[in-house]
Amino acid sequence: MKEIYYNSTRGLNKNFTASRAILNGISEDGGLFIPHTIPFIDEEELKKLKYMTYKELALCIIEKFFTDFSKEELKECIDLAYDNKFESDKIVPLEKVGDVFYLELFHGPTLAFKDMALCLLPHLMKTAAKKQKLHKEIVILTATSGDTGKAALEGFANVEGTKIVVFFPEQGVSKIQKKQMVTQQGGNTKVVGIEGNFDDAQSEVKKIFNDHELKEELNENSYRFSSANSINIGRLIPQVVYYFYGYMELLRRGEINFGNKINFSVPTGNFGNILAAYYAKKMGLPINKLICASNENRVLYDFFENGTYDAEREFILTISPSMDILISSNLERLIYDISGKDSTVVNKLMTNLSEHSKYTVSESMKEELKVFYGGFASEEETLKCIKETFDTYQYLMDTHTSVAYSVYKNYLRDTCDDTKTIVVSTASPFKFTKSVMSALDTKYSYQEDLELVEVMSKIASLEIPAPIRKLEDSKVVHNTVCKREEMKEEIRKFLL
Repeated sequence: MKEIYYNSTRGLNKNFTASRAILNGISEDGGLFIPHTIPFIDEEELKKLKYMTYKELALCIIEKFFTDFSKEELKECIDLAYDNKFESDKIVPLEKVGDVFYLELFHGPTLAFKDMALCLLPHLMKTAAKKQKLHKEIVILTATSGDTGKAALEGFANVEGTKIVVFFPEQGVSKIQKKQMVTQQGGNTKVVGIEGNFDDAQSEVKKIFNDHELKEELNENSYRFSSANSINIGRLIPQVVYYFYGYMELLRRGEINFGNKINFSVPTGNFGNILAAYYAKKMGLPINKLICASNENRVLYDFFENGTYDAEREFILTISPSMDILISSNLERLIYDISGKDSTVVNKLMTNLSEHSKYTVSESMKEELKVFYGGFASEEETLKCIKETFDTYQYLMDTHTSVAYSVYKNYLRDTCDDTKTIVVSTASPFKFTKSVMSALDTKYSYQEDLELVEVMSKIASLEIPAPIRKLEDSKVVHNTVCKREEMKEEIRKFLL
């Protein structure tokens, strides 16, 4: 198998192995690690994937990227990740609702798609630490817009040789998302709310990663930083797997013939989930169009419309809070790719973003963006699609999934493209009960999220997921709130 090594989007060329890149999380020049080439799966091998289980498929895809891990090491990591923590034996059920398919990525321990990678990342990291003979304790530093935080906490809690610090916007997540995080058990965990939005948290975390004084201080105390956000290549690559799985499931059901192209509609904030789909396409998966679905924070929609990324705008708190993001970090990896892997271009654009909150790509780069269709859904459209889908099919979706479905409907109206389409369903409706139930009937808008759990279960004939039931009696163990500029000090208090 061809060896894959990793370098930075911003030009630092050290040809890191996958294990080094995973442990580092982010490059020392501030860039993101990318594989020097995307492995391609030819037609003959692609046909064989049809008969694989999710775990077999995960091994097949991931070993092509993480070439310094042995097959045995990866198999052990995958077996530990995708076990009975998942409600469904299939790991990722595919539901047909009318003419649309929903890839349900929310059957893991925290009821969000982040589980698909964050159940695996701690095992990859422990294995990588052994391979690199690392004797320092790994400190996972993560900013979250809602779902990554709990999934990372769940994955790393009580994992030997690690500590984890999660920052989230105190007023920018759902009540259930917040309670999932602040009730997290584990002596190696710290959760901090910040007075600001997700972009504030994410920007400060990136800054802390490259704070040489703090890194030296941590080094003296045998700590080193890494990340559980999708800026970490060990988080991004496992997400490629479920796009292949969705395609193969359509094949197995006879919904498509081999070689037929399909569309994916992906609710998008930090751009990691849809970037994984882009990588799947580059690997040879027959994908026609990647539908990038935004909420009213429509920065990505505008980018795909006119080639200008402009984060200088009002930040809107929406009913799809995990997508309330104005600076989509993973877009940097796409920029690197469509620029012809030109780190000079990436540096210039990222400097413009840092200094002026905007940048514009060249005409030739705009051409490369045509594989994407950008759209956004208003709050009204999001609520309407939840109600219409439930009333017609008795299928209940969360707000983020509804954004993806709403934008797909607009795509269908604009293009009349009848290609089979998978909507990527990223969270359980039980994580956003108030918004989802209010979509069905405004009378529920006066009740709180946890009060509506039983109501949702009864009306939608859905069993209450175990992680939600557990929340009712969980005690708050993390109650720290700080300003953005105090985040570094909170890390110091926890570690030193």
